[in-house]
Amino acid sequence: MTHENGQLPISDSAAVRLTARQWLCALGLSFAFAWLLPVAWTAFETFEPVPHYRVPYELSNDYWLYERWLDQLPPDVIPVVGDSVVWGEYTAHDGTLPRFLGDATGRPFANAGINGLYPLALWGLIEHHGDALANRRVLLHCNLLWMSDPEADMQLAKEQVFNHPALVPQFTPRIPCYRADTDTRLSRALERRLEPLSWVRHLQQTYFGQKSAPEWTLADDGKFPPMYPYTYRLPVGVPLSAELPSAKRGLASERHKPWSANQSGQANMEWVTPEGSLQWQAFRRLAKWLQGRGSDLLVVVGPLNEHKMNDATMEKYLGFRIDVAAWLSAEGIRVVVPESLPSGEFADASHPLTQGYERLAKRLAAAPVFQSWLDQ
Repeated sequence: MTHENGQLPISDSAAVRLTARQWLCALGLSFAFAWLLPVAWTAFETFEPVPHYRVPYELSNDYWLYERWLDQLPPDVIPVVGDSVVWGEYTAHDGTLPRFLGDATGRPFANAGINGLYPLALWGLIEHHGDALANRRVLLHCNLLWMSDPEADMQLAKEQVFNHPALVPQFTPRIPCYRADTDTRLSRALERRLEPLSWVRHLQQTYFGQKSAPEWTLADDGKFPPMYPYTYRLPVGVPLSAELPSAKRGLASERHKPWSANQSGQANMEWVTPEGSLQWQAFRRLAKWLQGRGSDLLVVVGPLNEHKMNDATMEKYLGFRIDVAAWLSAEGIRVVVPESLPSGEFADASHPLTQGYERLAKRLAAAPVFQSWLDQ
């Protein structure tokens, strides 16, 4: 349809219609741009880890940063992989097991732990963000505390709030206490498989207070009448290369004290069976995943705070530990089961204090299996 002057209407003349090939080209360029953005960002964002670095507590959910940390490790550095026991819940960043292993052996170790992990989440973290661990020597810590009762093993049917839900299996195997809806499960499954989505989480964690950019911009100060302090403010990032000062960790912390200072008496732990444990099955998959990708693997089992266990708990724990060591040995995986530390060097059921990490590192360094693994 034309006007009397023979020209097309403005709405039609301004329209742009793409052919199928042009749509494919546009989509291809968009996807390429999305995948190149995280790579370009590494050149823009400074990341120079301090000695004895660990992923800061404030960025425990920043899995893109964790992957970047592993990617930049030199080939001779040995990553120590695990949960908060490796990360060092009650200690400063230079008071952890990897630091003291370096002192005891003269070899470089790196803290590849993250606070708040457990085997089901650790498996997801390494499977989707741990490719840098392939074909290198890896020390993997096995914390049996996660198998000490059905709740810790995530077997209870009652809904449970836990750390790192984005890392656990979203569909199979089924986790009874995990009740996320289908949309949430799908988005989490996609995020850990697509680097651009993982990078977006990094931006949210580091620059927008763990919120999306719109949520951060519109967040109020919690007072009445509300004020909106971030509306006209540029985001300021959390330090990537070092930790923020913390009164909760390190030798001067109120939490850095023996477990017996807070409680007395022994605990009864129910302990699940190895064949029925969700956490142990996840740890087995993780160990096999690393082994299948050429990692020269050594597993350290424990130690746990045996001083806190009653006789019945101790018997179940020792039986579970024997089964774990037997399975690892049968799979051709080197394993060290160190003896428990003195009572005064535990802060709780599984976390050593600084002097406990130092003692544990010296015991590991003296173990024949550890020495042969390190020297081969």
